Order: sequence, then structure tokens, then C-alpha cells
Amino acid sequence: MTELPSTRKSEPFGVYVHWPFCAAKCPYCDFNSHVRHNGVDQQQFAEAYSREIAHMAALAPGKTVTSIFFGGGTPSLMEVSAVGSILDEIAKHWTVSNEVEVSLEANPSSVEAERFRGYRNAGVNRVSLGVQSLDDKQLRFLGRLHSADEARQAISVAREIFPRMSFDMIYARPGQSVSIWERELNDAIALCADHLSLYQLTIEQGTSFFDLRKAGKLKPPDEELAAELYECTQEVTEAAGLLTYEISNHAVTGAECRHNLVYWRGQDYAGIGPGAHGRLVCDGRRHATATIKNPENWWQQAMVKGHGLEEFVMLSPEEHADELLVMGLRLVEGFDPGRCEFLYGRKLNVDQMDFLSREGFIERIENGFIRATPKGFLVLDSVVADLAAFERHQI
Repeated sequence: MTELPSTRKSEPFGVYVHWPFCAAKCPYCDFNSHVRHNGVDQQQFAEAYSREIAHMAALAPGKTVTSIFFGGGTPSLMEVSAVGSILDEIAKHWTVSNEVEVSLEANPSSVEAERFRGYRNAGVNRVSLGVQSLDDKQLRFLGRLHSADEARQAISVAREIFPRMSFDMIYARPGQSVSIWERELNDAIALCADHLSLYQLTIEQGTSFFDLRKAGKLKPPDEELAAELYECTQEVTEAAGLLTYEISNHAVTGAECRHNLVYWRGQDYAGIGPGAHGRLVCDGRRHATATIKNPENWWQQAMVKGHGLEEFVMLSPEEHADELLVMGLRLVEGFDPGRCEFLYGRKLNVDQMDFLSREGFIERIENGFIRATPKGFLVLDSVVADLAAFERHQI
């Protein structure tokens, strides 16, 4: 099989490290996060991480790591020694680029300047803060443990210590108007450095918010208001020089999150830790990996077998192409149809592409890539579902 560009050693390669522990479970969160009131033996868990890193490196040897991302959960609850040992293990088993981006997610309530300096000394050079709102009432509604003042202080500490910093905000909350969100967004822009992640509130099954909505006790904005809030977000961020490069992410040119671009561009990454997912090319074929979600069960298997994998599935060329299409449409740069056509073994359906183009949902740009238009971003899920389902049907 001819090698795709994403499998070449010169391409970006990421390592995602999942730390699943939180101080509390947020009512909107469907991530693999767990509360352990009796604490966590971090030294024991760090040993399990080191074993899984070695296993993943054996599956994908010879890579140069260009990005590392500590996600969760709440990685800022990790001891500096645990972060440092994991970074050391990654460097032991792979080559790490001199320009590596090392990101760590943090909650403002767990920010301590001394610990942040420790992370920086260990090698973390980018932090992503889960601010979510700059209004105390809204923070309580979202189940956050920090106040708006604590969020501002955490941003200040992060900007002082790390070369790069981003923070998240959630909008399209119940009762939120466009004018209220615009004021809050402008406040956020005044505090940020060069990157913001701005997510519409989504109600996921299995969360407390899902149960509240089902009981009629929570009513998110309707589609029309949600669209107005999204358009406001694009206008305000663009005016401030924070350009949209992915449907929910905005940055000054050059400050994009390189690790997340690995996902969206369909490149390779190893997923380490409880509930982590990965994409690795092994023996010339792309595989999807997933580890055991329960932290204690994952730890036990990692200590016995050297890894906590519960899925190691070879993706068909068609499944790989579907992922490239679905993820690439999230990006303003779009996706390369040539890569999809290589995997599908045929041309994309011209009639379907022309239809979506005539309706103003997608467009072909000068380099031949296909991307969603601003109109298409408003209904991206539908555009993706329509195009991806059609292509699968044609196979």
C-alpha cells in the first residue's frame, strides 16, 4: 500500500496524556473524569504511565514528538514530579523536537504560582485554563469551583510564567442574550494573550444537565439564538485579531494549538492514560486505540501487561477517509480531497459536492482543499453528516 503523507516520520506526531481525576464533576461534562475523595497515589500511577508509554513507543517507533498534551480530568492536580516523570519517559522512548509544544489543562481553582513554575521547569510551555465564564452566577450554574476573580488571577499567573496561554469559555447558556455574551467575550479578549477556545454549551447524555433538560428544568437557547451567538463570536474575535482556525478555536496567526491540529489534520498521536484514544500507523495501516476508562482498572492492567489498551482496531481505508473528511471540515483551512480519494479508491461524488457548494455550505479554495463556508459552519453537523453518510453509501 502506498504510504500516505501522514505516516511519514517528518510529519507531526502528538502524545496525549489523560489525567482522569477531578476535584468535582461538572454537570455538563461527559469526559472520562473521576472524583477520588481519598486522594490518588500519584507515584503509583506515574509508574503505570511509564509502562504504557513504552508500549506505545514499541507500536510506533522512531517518531519525533512535536506536541504533548496533558488533558483530563484536571491535570493541574498532578504533582510536578508526576508531570516531570511522564515527560522524561516520553523523551526516553521517542525523539522530542526542540520546538515541541507541551500543553497542560488547568482549572483556576487549582492554580498555584509555585506549582505552575514547577510545571514550567519540567518542560510545560503552554497552559490551557478552564475558565468557562467571567460571571460568578454563571460559574455556579456550570458547577465550577472557582470565582471570576480567581479566574482572572489564574490568567495573570499563567501569562507571567508560560510562553503561551489559552483559556476556554462556554456560551449559549440558558438565558444568555447576544449583548450579555458580547460584553463577557470582550472582557475575555482583554485578558487573553493570543488564543481562546469558545464552545457552545452542548447537553450530552449521561450528564446532570441532560437529566435537567429531560425534566424540563433546563432550556438552552433555540437554534436561531444559538446561531446569533455564534455569529457574534466570530465578529468580535475577528475584530480583535483572534482569527477562527477551527470552528471553536481562535488565535493570532502562529499561535494555533499545534497538538489539536494533529487531530484535525488526521495525523498520528499516541493516547496514554485511562480512557485515552489514539491513532497510530502500525505496519503501514492506521489503527484506532482506546484504553480502559476506569482509572484503577487501567492501572492494574498497565502494571500487569504494560498497557491499559482495550481497543486496538485497524481502520479500513474508508473509515480513515471518513475521519479525514469529518475532522477536516472543522478547520478553516479545510481538508485535502486528494487524501480522501486515495483512501476511498475513487473520486469524491462531484454532484454532491456541487450541490453543497451551490447551497453555500462548502467551497473549494485555491490550493484545492475543500472547506466549510461561514454558512456551513452554522450547520456543520448537518453538512458533515450529509457528506460523510453519502460517501459511505457510495462505497
